[in-house]
Amino acid sequence: MRRSARVREITIMMTRFGLFSKLCIAVVAMGVVLSLGTVGHVDAAKKTVPSFFNSKEIRSKNLKPFKKWTDALKRYSKEKSSLKSGNCAGGEFNACHYKKWIKFLKKIRKKSKLSQIKLVNAFMNKVKYTRDQRNWGKKDYWATPGQFMAKFGDCEDYAIAKFVSLRLLGFKNSALRVVAVKDLNLKVGHAVLVVVVKGRALLLDNQIKQVVDTKSVKHYRPVFSINAKYWWKHRT
Repeated sequence: MRRSARVREITIMMTRFGLFSKLCIAVVAMGVVLSLGTVGHVDAAKKTVPSFFNSKEIRSKNLKPFKKWTDALKRYSKEKSSLKSGNCAGGEFNACHYKKWIKFLKKIRKKSKLSQIKLVNAFMNKVKYTRDQRNWGKKDYWATPGQFMAKFGDCEDYAIAKFVSLRLLGFKNSALRVVAVKDLNLKVGHAVLVVVVKGRALLLDNQIKQVVDTKSVKHYRPVFSINAKYWWKHRT
C-alpha cells in the first residue's frame, strides 16, 4: 500500500475510534502515522523485544521524523544560556523560574532514585494543564521545560519537563522515555514518561497522582516511545 493511502486509512481508523480528541490529539496522530506509515525508519535487523504496557518494541536511531521533540530539546539548551531577569509570575521563562527549578533539583539530589522520581513527578504535576491552542495558538506545540513552567502546558509538556529534570539529576538517557499512548478508557491520545529503575518500568503521568509500575496500568496502549538517542515502535 502506498504511504498516502495508508495515512488516509489510519485517519479513518482514528476517527472511528474517537482518537481525534482535543486532548493531546497530535501526539497520537503523529505516533500512529509514524508507527504504521514509516516502517522503513525502524532498524530492519532489530527484532521485537518485550516492553512496558504489555507491548513489544523495535528500536530505531533515526530521529528525523520527530522534529517537535528534537526541536524542544535544542530550544531548551538555548534558553538556558539566554536567561533574562524577571519574577516567577512572568509569562516568559526567566532567571526566577530557572533558579526555583534548579533549587528544587539540588534539594533532592542526595535522595534515592525512587524518591527523586516521585518528587519530580509531584513537582511537575502541580503545574496547571493548558491546551496548546490557548498557549501558543497552535494545535500541537512541544514546549521546553522553561516554557512549561512559565506558561503551563499539556501532556507531552509534563513528560518533557520530567525527562529533562531527571537527566539533570543524573539519570541516564537509556533509562528514560517519553511515551505516546492511546488511553483505552477515554479513547484519546496521551503522553507520559516511563523511567526504568532496577528493572522496573515506572510511570510518571500527569493524570495519575502516584508513581506506579507500568505493569499495574492496563488502559494504556503504547504507540511509540522516544529519548534523546532512539525511538521505539510498539506493538501489542
